[in-house]
Amino acid sequence: MTVQEVIQVLNAHAPLHYAEDFDNTGLLVGDAQMSITGILITLDTLEAVVDEAIDKNCNLIVSFHPIIFSGLKKLTGQSYVERTVQKAIKNDIAIFAIHTALDNSWNGVNAMMCQKLKLSNKQILLPKKQIIQKLTTFVPTDHIETVREALFNAGAGNIGNYSHCSFSVSGTGSFKGEEGSQPTVGKQGELRLEDELQLGVTFPKHLQSNIIRTLFKTHPYEEVAYEVTTLENTHQHIGMGMIGELSTEISEENFLSQIKETFQTGCVRHSAKREKPIKKVAVLGGSGSFAIAAAKANGADAFVSSDLKYHDFFQAENDILLCDVGHYESEQYTKDLLVDVLTKKITNFAVVLSQTNTNPISYF
Repeated sequence: MTVQEVIQVLNAHAPLHYAEDFDNTGLLVGDAQMSITGILITLDTLEAVVDEAIDKNCNLIVSFHPIIFSGLKKLTGQSYVERTVQKAIKNDIAIFAIHTALDNSWNGVNAMMCQKLKLSNKQILLPKKQIIQKLTTFVPTDHIETVREALFNAGAGNIGNYSHCSFSVSGTGSFKGEEGSQPTVGKQGELRLEDELQLGVTFPKHLQSNIIRTLFKTHPYEEVAYEVTTLENTHQHIGMGMIGELSTEISEENFLSQIKETFQTGCVRHSAKREKPIKKVAVLGGSGSFAIAAAKANGADAFVSSDLKYHDFFQAENDILLCDVGHYESEQYTKDLLVDVLTKKITNFAVVLSQTNTNPISYF
């Protein structure tokens, strides 16, 4: 198995198309065609993690955070980033980072937080825009079912919890084959009027190449008329953060104790208590201050995230309990998720959970 084949498995679970623009995801170090000996899963790639990969005969590190984020202008070993990259290159170890692609995934970072907190009825807190695309094409009536079913099988036509969604409008298509053409129906040089259906289906943008390839493969015409547009609609299952409900409401004190234990953190920084029970909970792994307004707008009683600054806590305004459990702590279970994803798809190679603690913060 090659590095690229492992990337394809990860990309199927959390497509890199959905990573944020500021991010640096994908293969950061190494050759995509290199054969792998083992895979090490980590939250952060540090020198100690590379050493662990060497010891465990893993030549691919799958990391949540990218070790190269803002770019490198030199490799002289003067920083922990440069030293880590140098060591990986010297030892032929590839590094792949998934970061915000997994943040935006339905079964990603925030789903793990919901699972650990035993939240039900979960929904995306900040659904992502401009990732739903619409294909409009024109198909002769006697081929419509073949084309439509093929597009469904390629991943088109899914809206929320519904599949096989499409819309058709009947009409008449006209065309005349010019010199060099080989019309499927009619003759070259002859104006042809054909009963057709305008077919419309939506699909997530990472499937575009497969959808178009399927259309061309199954459409009967020599020249296929189609257009792809990007919609402003949000995707219900792709986006940052999640919101769900506890099975029963609990006091703020019990909730704070629960998240402290669940995320194994040295302390929980929180806004002023409201003296109201907690039932509806929003979560966002990593730095989540940008989602406070969304958590409030969605009626959350509490918001669990990290990296909240002094002035961020003022946004609570007695409407919500803001809880900062720590950056590493909020994302730590992501490693287990990645191990689970890969072990289910890859059975002939070792997928190893890193035992290196990469949390740069200690509590006294």
